[in-house]
Amino acid sequence: MASRAERFKQAAVKAARTARKWAQTAAREADRLLQEVQKRAKTEQRQRRIKAALRRTGQVLKAAGRAAIVAGVAAGIASARAENRKLKKKKG
Repeated sequence: MASRAERFKQAAVKAARTARKWAQTAAREADRLLQEVQKRAKTEQRQRRIKAALRRTGQVLKAAGRAAIVAGVAAGIASARAENRKLKKKKG
């Protein structure tokens, strides 16, 4: 069975991958939004599409932010635990 430190490292790596995936998705959504805006939306239908694209982009960016926070927390916990183990080994 993996040690606690190994499990935390795996969790940090997984969270970082998730954050990267959401960041890539956010970039794609932003590109779509840019293309939509460049069409010079003049009709109501285009205006509605732009608002929907903005909403989607906002949701994706929020998810990316949350994933990044989780990755940071997991990495911090793993780092703190690793540091604690080093200190205990030096003392003991």
